[in-house]
Amino acid sequence: MTSENYTYTRRDFFKKAGTAGASAIIAPGILNAADKTGSGQENTIPLRPFGKTGVTIPILSLGGGFDISTNQIIVNVATKWGITYFDTAHEYGGGLSEIGIGKYIKAHPDNRKNLFIVTKSKTRETERLSTELGMSLQRMNTDYIDLYFLHDVGNINELSGDIRKWVDAQKQKGAIRLFGFSTHNNMERCMMDASKLDWVDGIMMSYNFRLMHHPEMNDAVQACFEKGIGLTAMKTQGGGSVKMETDSEHELAAGFIKQGFTLEQAKLKAVWEDKRISSICSLMTNSTILMANIAAAMDRKRLTATDMKRLRRYACDTSSSYCAGCGYICESVFNGSAPISTVMRNLMYHRSYGDKGFSGVLDKKLAADIKRMSSLDFSSAEKKCPQNMPIGQLMKEATLLLA
Repeated sequence: MTSENYTYTRRDFFKKAGTAGASAIIAPGILNAADKTGSGQENTIPLRPFGKTGVTIPILSLGGGFDISTNQIIVNVATKWGITYFDTAHEYGGGLSEIGIGKYIKAHPDNRKNLFIVTKSKTRETERLSTELGMSLQRMNTDYIDLYFLHDVGNINELSGDIRKWVDAQKQKGAIRLFGFSTHNNMERCMMDASKLDWVDGIMMSYNFRLMHHPEMNDAVQACFEKGIGLTAMKTQGGGSVKMETDSEHELAAGFIKQGFTLEQAKLKAVWEDKRISSICSLMTNSTILMANIAAAMDRKRLTATDMKRLRRYACDTSSSYCAGCGYICESVFNGSAPISTVMRNLMYHRSYGDKGFSGVLDKKLAADIKRMSSLDFSSAEKKCPQNMPIGQLMKEATLLLA
């Protein structure tokens, strides 16, 4: 398949979608556009280069933050459409995410060569990294990981000299092919610093219609792009810690529906407009989300300059609902002892992803930090916040969710 080939037909779409209920959730404009395309080329998700690694990957990847072992239908449908980039982590689903990928590979061993598997570890100790890597390889029935991430990096110094030696050793053994990190907090600084290194192959960071307009983020993306680091965008829907339904959101959604796609699909398309981004990692736990995202990826219709302006205006109107991950600003009030950005992210998981087990996804240290933070005065932190977020109110809510 050629890079960014969008050729497919309406009949092809429904034949491949099978019983996924595509007609119920795919905006009609996308399917009508399909009638105008030709045929004779492979009907799968378009590809883009992953930096200068020499690897091409699909522009949509399957986020594995769920129990894949009992959800093999999603994996099979995803691969049918060319979603061969699987993102997971040692800890996702208590290991059931990696086990599920291993279940798929065991059933389809010939497909392993077509997959781009990414897994992650939160540890910064090389001995523990070796242990977790070994477990990941065993769980996923594979001899190698295509891209291995240090998970949730907030400072480039976490990529120590010892870790570099470990990475070089694992690459030499063939256990991992590429290395990088994921980042949620202080992302721009981490990315800029990574662009000055010569051993980071890929980065996954939050990137959406909100963040793409921040000058610091744009500069960081450009620096990594010029360095040849492959970039994967996550949190592309721009959901925030505060649930806000405004008149402007309803108007925005109505405008995109008239054009033939949903607001959620438009947000994906906004990220794909940036050709420096190799792929979007999306948590697709059911057929409705999966098929809607596939339809958006396959659709040739691009957002207009007016569309992008409308999204940017909406981002500005609702900026106080979204934590941009610049924790070094608000957390400086407490000399870094109050992990505000991390708490915000967990609140977002609770609000936007419907994660009702808020306290269950936190480690003991973070839970203790939240309880301790309940007595702090956040007024100074709120004054520093570029997004004007109600930090104190949100920290109190986090405390209540732990009860």
